[in-house]
Amino acid sequence: MATWSPDPAGLLDLPEGFSYRLLSSLGDAMSDGGTVPDKADGMGCLPLDGGKMALVRNHELVPSDGAGATLTQGYDKAAGRMVLPGGTTTLVLDGTTLEKTREFRSFAGSIRNCSGGVTPWGSWLTCEEFVSEPQHIAPDKLGTDHGWIFEIPADANAQVNPAPLKAMGRFNHEAACVDPETGLVYLTEDRDDSALYRFAPKVPGDLAKGGQLQAMRIVGLPDTRNWDTAEMQVGKRYAVEWLPLADVEAPLDDLRQRAAAQGASRIARGEGIHMGLDELFVCSTSGGAKKLGQVFKLIPGRGVRGDEIELFFESTDPAQFNYGDNLTVAPNGHLIVCEDQYTEVVDNRLIGITPLGAPYVFGRLNLQTELAGGCFSPDGKWFFVNAYSPTRTVAITGPWAV
Repeated sequence: MATWSPDPAGLLDLPEGFSYRLLSSLGDAMSDGGTVPDKADGMGCLPLDGGKMALVRNHELVPSDGAGATLTQGYDKAAGRMVLPGGTTTLVLDGTTLEKTREFRSFAGSIRNCSGGVTPWGSWLTCEEFVSEPQHIAPDKLGTDHGWIFEIPADANAQVNPAPLKAMGRFNHEAACVDPETGLVYLTEDRDDSALYRFAPKVPGDLAKGGQLQAMRIVGLPDTRNWDTAEMQVGKRYAVEWLPLADVEAPLDDLRQRAAAQGASRIARGEGIHMGLDELFVCSTSGGAKKLGQVFKLIPGRGVRGDEIELFFESTDPAQFNYGDNLTVAPNGHLIVCEDQYTEVVDNRLIGITPLGAPYVFGRLNLQTELAGGCFSPDGKWFFVNAYSPTRTVAITGPWAV
């Protein structure tokens, strides 16, 4: 058992030997004249030239939320005049000292930017967890459809205005993960009856050129949720196939249902997804017999063999793991999972999971809000994570390799 060091500031308790630094808080002045917005969610860290790094941070804001500034440009407007507040901010940090040299709004005009993923070519995929319906599109409401992925260059110096990557599908997007060996992009969906998707780009590394969206079918296993019966066994590997999908812009928000009708396997609230060495880890927030969460391990065959998947972990007790969300892989090969539960239990935690599937508590947030956006610096020294609301972004360091 780790020896705990209670935080004198009352924010985040960590094991002995670890410490954190507060980088950014709600309302802080930014370099572009705005202030740090609320609801900090998914986040990615990418290297920049000159020994710097970019921390690109989602803000899961809805039209009624404050933007932290008067926005003059963005993907969409509410009531034809107000740029929607959802989007991203970027922190530019010194890779050695963590000195913050710039902080600015890097994307705006979207709704509920939940999570996303970094790309090997130096960008952040920010994902909307909101699918607009016909009643939302009106002169006094929204101007255009939502439910897309947008690509934000890590080296952007100011706000960018990318077009939505519509070939990657319109659904309740959560997170994205690129396999660096193949350029395939794996996508999760935050719905109780979600699918796990894979996007095969026409040109790897150039998502704007389009491609084919597919849904995962586990051979002989239509449902991974284990809600009614334990259909998926921990540690057992299952063969995976990928089903091509049509009409992926899905005006009826029925992509997951059409995928299931084709034979795609259902997942309970697919959320965090991250690349390990040669496998992807996928978090299901409410999967499992106790509906406390699951983590899957997807092993891509990369053209040499067939893809496989296994149930890596399933929680049986809220004390061990309670509603996992964003996840990443630490330098020692352990998973670090951000909890996202809003119950009578105040603390949300950072949960570690060993390579053998054993969970343990790594950090404890002393606020009733979720932890989100966990990611490592390129050198593996710093672990960045958000407290969702009010926004707090911290950098944790310590003996990660132990």
